[in-house]
Parts: sequence; structure tokens; C-alpha cells
Amino acid sequence: MSSSNAVLSPLLSLPGAVAAEAPDEGVAAHYGDLFKEQRALADGTGFVDLSHRGVVTVSGDDRLSWLHLLLTQHMTELPPGQSTEALILSANGHIEQALSLVDDGETVWMHTEPGKQGELIAYLESMRFFYRVEIADRTDAFAVVHLPAGSIAEVTGAAAVRETAYGRDVFLPREELRAFAEAHGPAVGVLAYEALRVEAHRPRLGMETDHRTIPHELGWIGTAVHLDKGCYRGQETVARVQNLGKPPRRLVFLHLDGSEVKIPVHGDAVRLAAGGTSRPEAGGGAEGRQIGFVTTSARHHELGPIALALVKRNIPVDAPLIAGPDATAAAQETVVQP
Repeated sequence: MSSSNAVLSPLLSLPGAVAAEAPDEGVAAHYGDLFKEQRALADGTGFVDLSHRGVVTVSGDDRLSWLHLLLTQHMTELPPGQSTEALILSANGHIEQALSLVDDGETVWMHTEPGKQGELIAYLESMRFFYRVEIADRTDAFAVVHLPAGSIAEVTGAAAVRETAYGRDVFLPREELRAFAEAHGPAVGVLAYEALRVEAHRPRLGMETDHRTIPHELGWIGTAVHLDKGCYRGQETVARVQNLGKPPRRLVFLHLDGSEVKIPVHGDAVRLAAGGTSRPEAGGGAEGRQIGFVTTSARHHELGPIALALVKRNIPVDAPLIAGPDATAAAQETVVQP
């Protein structure tokens, strides 16, 4: 997933800033000290520039009831100021969009992956029909910044704020980014943000997903998918998997061997190691059989090298694994139960 058309953040001019690579072009990967930046976030200080993310708003009297028909989340009674997550699925139940939302009483503010806002708006416009809604791409005018959990920073002038267990996502007029950085520094790069996301087992569209990912595989049931509602595209797949309890894959957290110079990256194969299962029903076989792939990896300031990965559902939770071209040893920690 690439956001090659991303607008460069003015905060890339801050001292020490190193530009991030795909899918996070346009903002800083770090500002010179990755682990110091991670510790700052963990301690509830600093902020993360997420101004490369797409910002879309939906306003109008019918906005909540209309979004309720399109999204996996229960929207009709969403109180003003309460944050939520939601997905848009294909007709076959595969994840197409992952949205972070909040309603301010008049407008639903949402942010999505860099470069995905055009696709999102095209779908919303195609489903507009006779509903009283107004859809707008606000990416050029508003930027997202993240304040970590525990931050006591007071924010003024924000268009909207999403309060979550992991911190606050602030929708800020883009021209105020520099002033925000001066008031709420130190700035923290997206690599630190991603490391803490991996630690928290939180999936990300385009990293933990591919063209056939369904919500059950990533543990998005309950947080982004409401099981007591219907009337959305892909619902049949969600209901069937919920009733049968057998998604084809499951998200796992990996503790990687810290002695390796390089760590596996997104897309690298995850394989059974020596001593792994040989039971056919568990997807086993000879050592080296590929049973999944790395989705996101990171170097954590306390845990060392870590990763998220998608593996076959029936691989035993204690099976020893190896990851990447250097066969890095990887110990599983269960995220989604088999």
C-alpha cells in the first residue's frame, strides 16, 4: 500500500526528522532516537504527526442512520463525542476500509489510511441515494495528530477529538500543525507509534490485511464489528464465521530472536521450525512449510524485536516458528484464538 501522492508535512523540517517510507510517506519515521520516542509515548508525553492520513466528514440529518446501513458498526445511537471504529466490507466479507470515527453532534469525522480517502468517498457517494447527507474530503484542510494515553496536554482549536484507550486523535486545521508542535512537543515519529501498536496487538488496514482478510481473523469483532446489527454489505460472511467459529487464519504476536541484525518485514514468510507440528490437520508437514506471513515488525524499547503475523488458524499455539529469509526464531503469543 502506497501513498506516493501524500502532501509532505511541515514537521519534516523539525530537527532530526527522517522521512518515513510506504505506507507512511509524508511524515517523519523518527526524529533521531527511536527508543527515546517510544518511551515518550509510553509515558504519555509528546505527540505523533499523522497528517498523512485521509480525513473525511459526513454531515446532515441522516448521517448516523445512513452510515449504520453501510458500516459494520452500530451507528444510529452513537452519542456525540464517543469514538468508535468501523469497517467497510466487500460482498464476500473481505475488509476494504477501516475507519476511526467520532460524531460531534453535527458531523461524523473519520480518518483512514493514507491515500484511501478517494476510494472511500467514491463508495459513499455511490450509496447516497435520497439520504440527507453531505460527504466531504477534508484531507487538504485538516490533519490528524495523536496524543498518547496519559497525556495531560490541553488542546484548543481542534475540529474534533477522538478519545480512545490508546490516546487522543485530534483533527486539527492543517495550518496549525507547526503551532501545535511548538505547544505539545516533543514530536514522535510513526515508527515509535507503530511499535506500540504492534505491542498492543492492534491491526492496521494494508498491513495486517490482504485482499481476502475477514474481520474474525484480526480480532476486529466487538471493536469494529457489532454483532447485534444487520443491513451491511458482507454481513452474511461475518454471521457465518461467527456461528461456525472457523476463520481460515488468525492474528498472532511474535517475539523475535533479538540476536539477528535484520528482522523480518511485511510480507516475509512465517514457517514451521524444527519440532513444529507434523499433523496434517494442523497444516503441518516438513520443517519449513509456510503457514503464514509477517504483517508488521518493529524494534521495541523493552520487548526487543516483535511482530504481528497472520498464520493458518489450526497451527498449534505452541508450535515453534521461523520468520523471514534469515529463518529468525519466533515464539507465538495468541491474539486471536484458534
